[in-house]
Amino acid sequence: YKWFYTSSEKLVVGGKNAEQNEELLKKFKDLKTDRIVMHTAQPGSPFSIIVADISSIKSSDIEEAAIFTASFSQEWKKKKNKSEIHIFNLSQLYKLKAMKAGTWGVKGKIKRITVPLSLVLTKQSSKLRAVPESSTKSFFVKIIPGNIDKQQMVSKLQKILPESFSKEEILSALPAGGLSIK
Repeated sequence: YKWFYTSSEKLVVGGKNAEQNEELLKKFKDLKTDRIVMHTAQPGSPFSIIVADISSIKSSDIEEAAIFTASFSQEWKKKKNKSEIHIFNLSQLYKLKAMKAGTWGVKGKIKRITVPLSLVLTKQSSKLRAVPESSTKSFFVKIIPGNIDKQQMVSKLQKILPESFSKEEILSALPAGGLSIK
């Protein structure tokens, strides 16, 4: 799964593909504890869950989780600079037998916000992560959607990052698609 911690130390977890989205939502539905969930308005996004009691979630947690969700969606590959995110509670989700893996319905009111696609590379829990800038006090480099394939960007990032990270660690942290260093 993709994950990061918000500025108020809330864990946010998102699926990397339809199967992981399906698995993640089923696991959290089984826990029967309501959570805040996000997805882009368009298909091709992680379902991201803020793993914290809803009453403890701040507006900054929601914005950071929304930026994370947008940045790890197909919107990044399409080089968008903004994306609309849908926000709802886990209890609003339902699954019909005919729905394919990773597809869920939402009943009731959906909150919508538009956020920028922009991340920074930093370390969280000793792992290289691409996270929203406001979620960390310090970072190595800022990235935005761009034209340089992430495979090609690895060697450049290895030279500018102050710590040594393997090619696999860097690739794992980055969104799918091209990027640009800002």
